[in-house]
Amino acid sequence: MLKAKDIMTKEVITVRRDTTVRDLAQLFAQHRISTVPVVDEGGLLVGIVSESDLIEQDKNLHIPTVVSIFDWVIYLESDKRFEKELQKMTGQTVGEIYAEEVFSVGPESPVSEVADIMTSKRIQAVPVVEGRRVVGIIGRIDMVKTMIG
Repeated sequence: MLKAKDIMTKEVITVRRDTTVRDLAQLFAQHRISTVPVVDEGGLLVGIVSESDLIEQDKNLHIPTVVSIFDWVIYLESDKRFEKELQKMTGQTVGEIYAEEVFSVGPESPVSEVADIMTSKRIQAVPVVEGRRVVGIIGRIDMVKTMIG
């Protein structure tokens, strides 16, 4: 049975929260990758950022619907979601656009677990970690390569 360590890319490109959005875009284009783990100063995994996070900067801003009754303003949608959306659209650094929730696996995890995560969470890549240290990453292309042996 194949394990994560058997198919992962070992030389992982990572970024930090203070990496600029421009530098991130250059990394994606230069290395032809779509997802990058975000690490702290000690190299520990703190999040993940993808091309989708960059693309969100170009979308139209959805203003929350409000109802005004007398002197009260009632939001019909979450104003926190609006705040987060606005922050992502105007973000200048990875720290302003990345996702803190990361689905990762260990080196000994079966490849079937990686496939389950990718399909159920609809994500492009899964970091492989020992503790919180990134030791590899598995992208969809790595999964496809296992089918051709």
